[in-house]
Amino acid sequence: MRLTHQASHQVSHLLRVGAVLGLLTGTAAASSYEFVPAPQIDLNRVYRVDKVTGEVTSCQYGLREGAVGSVGVTVCYGAGEGASAQAPSEYGLVASRHTREAGVFRVNYRTGEMSICYVQLQKEAVVCTAQANPADEAASPAPGRASPSVTPLQPTPRP
Repeated sequence: MRLTHQASHQVSHLLRVGAVLGLLTGTAAASSYEFVPAPQIDLNRVYRVDKVTGEVTSCQYGLREGAVGSVGVTVCYGAGEGASAQAPSEYGLVASRHTREAGVFRVNYRTGEMSICYVQLQKEAVVCTAQANPADEAASPAPGRASPSVTPLQPTPRP
């Protein structure tokens, strides 16, 4: 099958358009985020997770010092210890219903692992605990955690 010059030009154009669309789609998928507010009712903070890398950051509203009637500022915290990019997977954020909790759970939908992330003001960064999987926890308790115990049966006195 031999293509005419015009048909060849049209095919070439379609391939270029397809390549550009593929790049745009890939870029959009690679930079997808999920946003969740902190559950604490008196805190105006929102967490963001990169759904592919698991990196967690946060921003909140702040007052501008000395400026009466000011619009205020957006104060953001970058990824600190444990909050940086993890192994590529499918991550999300879940807020608890605890009204005094300022942190959120980072969840890995593929592995079931979870970690707790919060803003550590001293470091001015979002930090996260090590990822843990409840299924793995049942097999071997974490250090410092009491294992389930059973009280031994005591002999009953006979009258």
